[in-house]
Amino acid sequence: MPLPHTPTAPHFTTADAPGALPLLGHTLAFLRRPYAFVAGLAAHGDLVRLRLGPLEAYVVCHPELVRTLLTDDRTFDKGGVILDKAREVMGQGLATCPAAAHRRQRRMLQPAFQRGRLPGYAALMSEEIDATTAPWSEGDVIDVPAAMYRLTTAVTARCLFAAHERAGELPVHRCMDEISRGVARRMMLPLPGVDRLPTPGNLRFRHARRDMTEVTRRLIADYRADGTDHHDLLSMLLGALDENGRGLTDPEIHDQVVTFLLAGMETTAATLSWAWTLLAANPAVRERLHSELDTVLDGRRARHEDLPHLPLTARVVSETLRLYPVAWLLSRTVTTGTELAGRHLPAGTTLLFSPHLLHRRADLYPCPDRFDPDRWLTITRPAPGTYLPFGLGARRCIGDAFGTAEACLALATIASRWTLTPTPGRPVRPARRASMTPRPFTATLARRVR
Repeated sequence: MPLPHTPTAPHFTTADAPGALPLLGHTLAFLRRPYAFVAGLAAHGDLVRLRLGPLEAYVVCHPELVRTLLTDDRTFDKGGVILDKAREVMGQGLATCPAAAHRRQRRMLQPAFQRGRLPGYAALMSEEIDATTAPWSEGDVIDVPAAMYRLTTAVTARCLFAAHERAGELPVHRCMDEISRGVARRMMLPLPGVDRLPTPGNLRFRHARRDMTEVTRRLIADYRADGTDHHDLLSMLLGALDENGRGLTDPEIHDQVVTFLLAGMETTAATLSWAWTLLAANPAVRERLHSELDTVLDGRRARHEDLPHLPLTARVVSETLRLYPVAWLLSRTVTTGTELAGRHLPAGTTLLFSPHLLHRRADLYPCPDRFDPDRWLTITRPAPGTYLPFGLGARRCIGDAFGTAEACLALATIASRWTLTPTPGRPVRPARRASMTPRPFTATLARRVR
């Protein structure tokens, strides 16, 4: 199979998305079938204009244009109505801050994610994966997304707050689950004033955000008073210094903690949940995966040093991220008037791009809807703009190796011991959220005999 490539394009096409309604624009079509609606825009052009109520935006559908968008972060900065909703929670954290602040933050935080620290984090991950799945029993019926969310919450909290004796039991699970739902509602319906209404969902969101602020405030105060480097992420945040010798303030550390929690918990939980459905629907791949795990692990939990010997496990994770990229729709704002695809875009223009759309293009991935981990045997380095589960350029996710290791360790440890069979009768569908997470579904646990 050839490498995914961007087709030669002497010129790019622009268009208006069809079907706009008066006042509402494309809002109803987007809310009813968001994933299909966005993926279908590529059929109309390489740069497609749409309207979501009063918001006008352009969806960038061609990988070459997306590469331009993501590698020129001064012209196409983080921003837009959708991202502004995420900033209500993440503040000016690494994932949401503008380019002017990003360079300082990235330099300060990069040491926490150096490759040399990954084995230490992986050891904590393996322990929490073991502990979280220990109560499972033969024949149990579990809510898979909820179980994976509990697992990744415990792992992320342990890596963030290793000094806390019961880090996995901190109330971050309840807080972050409600915060995640609140962010999703705001990003999917970015209409002015809606998030200020006293609805039950908005009230739960405000309470969860307040409680999370108090949790991080207490933890930061405890760490500062202790003064010990616990070799976890919070210790790294407290010890980080910029080129002028200045550290992060407590509000800045809070924003980074919430950013890492949201990214570390939801992204990996969704990836693992989708992986179980894909493996159940493809028993031949699952049997090959079991064979690999039996050979390498022989029933014990996976460790960091096992990862190079689990190539199929890694390909399953890569293919799951292709089919179900959690950050499926992202935005940028034009900072100064520019041209893209031959169209002049004034400052303030909102641009959207979708890894989901790009990953399902048949000209980039033959049979794009098919789960085929072996396509990654020949795809060693996808062309920029064709595979974006972790972004691209200077804003590429700083924790990509961290998240990939966590997903591989969890998938390997669980699949070596258990078979998860989704309850028949209803196909698993993506929830209509800002992140591509599956709707709740159950599966029956069967202990594997090697």
